[in-house]
Amino acid sequence: MKMRTLSEWLEAYAESHQNPTNKLIHWICVPAIMFSIIGIVWSFSTTAVFVLMAITMIFYFMLSLPLSMAIIGVYAGMAFIADSIGEPLLMVSIAIFVVSWVFQFVGHKVEGKKPSFFEDIQFLLVGPLWCLSFLFSKWNLRY
Repeated sequence: MKMRTLSEWLEAYAESHQNPTNKLIHWICVPAIMFSIIGIVWSFSTTAVFVLMAITMIFYFMLSLPLSMAIIGVYAGMAFIADSIGEPLLMVSIAIFVVSWVFQFVGHKVEGKKPSFFEDIQFLLVGPLWCLSFLFSKWNLRY
């Protein structure tokens, strides 16, 4: 089976993210969910969080070196914040996770389309690339 290209992934993801409200929700909630997952895993094992990051980076490197480098920066920033929060990290992360997913589903209700990951679980990894691709485009960076 041939793996989709970055353009194919982003186009497919964009199909269910056309409504401006849904887009805004995703630009906020996708990074929030990323952080919450890092925070939840970090609360139990910093080693496990870095293993999880490394595994996801395989997918990202296969699609785009520039976006992968940006994701590494995002991961580093999120790990720093997670480490800085300290003891309340688990509860904060769970709250962010739940609230962000509620908003994501509200966004898809507004959009009138199901979340992309219902079609393919890999779309959970595409969301962060989709968000970053907008920044790259805004800053005239190639990805």
